Amino acid sequence: MSYNSDTIQLETKVPVREIMRTNPKTIDYHATVAHAARKMCSKDPSGSCIVLRDGVAVGIVTEQDINCKVVARDLRPSEVHVSEIMTSPLITIGTDKTVEDAAHLMIRNRVRRLPITNEKGVVIGIVSVRDIVAVSTEINELMGELVVINRADDISSGMCSRCGQMSDELTSIDGSLICPNCMEDDRL
Repeated sequence: MSYNSDTIQLETKVPVREIMRTNPKTIDYHATVAHAARKMCSKDPSGSCIVLRDGVAVGIVTEQDINCKVVARDLRPSEVHVSEIMTSPLITIGTDKTVEDAAHLMIRNRVRRLPITNEKGVVIGIVSVRDIVAVSTEINELMGELVVINRADDISSGMCSRCGQMSDELTSIDGSLICPNCMEDDRL
């Protein structure tokens, strides 16, 4: 883990399995878009369904697919099949990968959801951009607080940011470490 005092940047190796949502919604390859929309809106709403063909994940259909490929074209959801609008091939990531790996894969492939597969290639979870942002924000807030605590407790000696002289009595002011002489000069 590392940080830069100007901007806290957290590098972490959080496994993607720690933030994934388990049991993603699935739908059969031959199902209609209307069926997929109902499934997405049912208990525990989600913005996607993994498309299965003979029990194997072959694609994903999202709310955006429905809006852009069906609604915007004034097509009837009950007459369009998910296989016609799904994104395929399915881009996945293994449970042994990190949140950082997942974010890079999403960026590279311009996707907002990433199915998580086990060692047998079976989809067991899903992670979204929103999931990654939530965990990253939380970790960065905690790191910010830890840096502040560390500065308050551990910094008492070192080099003054203003005069460059060594001191055993530094005080942190606006992110700079100031010696008693420079603080006295500021008061005059």
